[in-house]
Amino acid sequence: MLCHLVAILLVFLALPAHAGTLGRAGLEKHFPPPLVVGERDDRIPVWPILKQEAGAYEIIAYAFESIDFARIPGFGGTAPDLLIALAPDGTFRDAKVIAHHEPVFLEGLGSEPLFAFVEQYVGLSARQPIRVGRPNARAAGAAPATTVDGISMATASTRVINETMLAASLAVAREKLGFGAVNTGLRVEAKPDYAPLGLAELERRGWVKRWRMTPAEVDAAFAGTGLADPDPGAPDEPFSDLTIAYLNVPTIGRAILGEAAYARLMREIGPGAHAVMVVSSGHWSPLPDDFVLGSVPDRLTIQQGGLTVNARDAAWERRDLAPDLPAGPWTLLKIGDAAGFDPSAPWSLSVKVTRERGQIFPEKIAREIATEYRLPPDLFTRAVPDEGPSWTDSWRARASELGIIAAALALLVPVLARHDALVAKSRPFGLFRLGFLAFTLGFVGWTAQAQLSIVTLVGTVRALIHTGDFGFLLYDPPSLLIWGFVLVTLVVWGRGTFCGWLCPFGALQEFCAFLAKPLRIRQVTVPPRLDRALRQVKYAVLAAILLAAALGSPLADTVSEVEPFKTAITLYFARSWPFVLYAVGLLVLNLFVYKGFCRYLCPLGASLALAGRLRLLDWIPRRTECGSPCQLCKVRCRYGAIEPSGRIDYPECFQCMDCVTIIHDPAQCVPQVVARRRGRRIVPRPVAAE
Repeated sequence: MLCHLVAILLVFLALPAHAGTLGRAGLEKHFPPPLVVGERDDRIPVWPILKQEAGAYEIIAYAFESIDFARIPGFGGTAPDLLIALAPDGTFRDAKVIAHHEPVFLEGLGSEPLFAFVEQYVGLSARQPIRVGRPNARAAGAAPATTVDGISMATASTRVINETMLAASLAVAREKLGFGAVNTGLRVEAKPDYAPLGLAELERRGWVKRWRMTPAEVDAAFAGTGLADPDPGAPDEPFSDLTIAYLNVPTIGRAILGEAAYARLMREIGPGAHAVMVVSSGHWSPLPDDFVLGSVPDRLTIQQGGLTVNARDAAWERRDLAPDLPAGPWTLLKIGDAAGFDPSAPWSLSVKVTRERGQIFPEKIAREIATEYRLPPDLFTRAVPDEGPSWTDSWRARASELGIIAAALALLVPVLARHDALVAKSRPFGLFRLGFLAFTLGFVGWTAQAQLSIVTLVGTVRALIHTGDFGFLLYDPPSLLIWGFVLVTLVVWGRGTFCGWLCPFGALQEFCAFLAKPLRIRQVTVPPRLDRALRQVKYAVLAAILLAAALGSPLADTVSEVEPFKTAITLYFARSWPFVLYAVGLLVLNLFVYKGFCRYLCPLGASLALAGRLRLLDWIPRRTECGSPCQLCKVRCRYGAIEPSGRIDYPECFQCMDCVTIIHDPAQCVPQVVARRRGRRIVPRPVAAE
């Protein structure tokens, strides 16, 4: 009855949560003057962010909300909403959290660590594969261009945020920046084949490109600006004459550098990197006299697929060049292996030419002119590692934890299944149980962070109603492994396998209960009628949480705090004092009413008790004498899970196995003691539960 009253009450209290989106006014708060928010795109919800440059407004970023492009549910069951500003070259200019429902940050770690995590993306490129590392991964040597530091106790949530960030950004980049795919993890290498070709033959084939820009071509680029070349040079002289060559191909590199210098270059740039040579001659050079070796050339840009490729002068020692190479300043540009550059596909080299007008306050106007460079694909080998979806990173990173937990589960099954073996031996089994509970608390809970929670059910309900996407469960492999095990054992044995053996907070309560004896605390026996009424409370709490989740109300997150799991296990009690006081209070209650929280309040336990009614076996052995005349097991059961008739109340049984130990012990089991005195032998058998 109490369950129904609470459910009806929450129908009126739990109002759906409406998440708004940012309009122009909201974006202007994030991009204040001198930045200008342009007109929203007609096709997709993207806003250009403008800034005045050289007398004209230029687009410096495209701003959008991730929820419009990537609705990837987090562990609260709803997708986080991020404000992302993507620069025209594909880098993140800004990244902020607008809204989220990640349980570990709500009233837990607080949202500040999540805000700081998202800010790490500023300056990184959406074109490169970005992975979530361990906390302080960058300081430990992880590549800063492709790695963001994770957050302890929030590994799964940060991976969801990472996938949201990349998926939404790539969707916008495809529409606004003009590239259709990202070469994530691409590895393209030149084949070792070598043919002794001269420079003239390489130019004829187009493997070494000679690019002669005429003054007319450059003037055409500045058409409409009213700017003429202030220093036109001789009429028959090209404006600029560039020689471009991709050096990794042995036939090209050895022809230009010579065999020894080519081998030295390949060693110095390292595996997976690329080298492009640009030699300049003619009237104008993209390599001015003040060009600094090792820097990124201001006037030269390599682009592929609509995005700029990060290329820097390699500061390579200039010697041993081919004698017939054009004279003039030159640079050897190095492209790192993380750039996703594909030399087997067409790419372009562009030069930036700048002209001025006005004398007192000169105005500079720049134009870029590009030429395409391509090599035959059969000069290369391509390898794209099949790394799978982003959630597979979690499984690879936590493989050792999964192996340890799987081994522990494999050990637990035969121990519980063969109740006439180890379970029948009181002292050895008692030590085994203490050891396993210590493993559950220390490793499963505090180390692997695999405490199951009602929060997962809340997220599942929200995903079922709003998105239909349950992929967020894959980002927490240890918890998912235990969930799978629990669901199987629910059908076979019932609720008790998790609640009695695999719940870290339950294990913590059992260890705290040992303090009752030295503290001389006598545990309270709850009267049967009150006990039955209190057991219904957890079902009412469960109904309240799931109803609020179904209605989309934030009350689901609030009521879920009835669980102390986040405080005691996930956050190691490092939380604000009301939550710590509540968790400690439940542990103190446990000294007086054994596992009172589990028996009367736990909504997760209630859900497992309901699902456990589908079990196939009444597997705990009983005798016909159990209940009448023997009541020993009922009296010894601290959970009150044995009825006066001797039947096991499986929805309330925690599988401590004390009754099984008693029934196999001829010194404790009263029917065995009586039978032995009468010279008979009796065998235990299951007794069906009602």
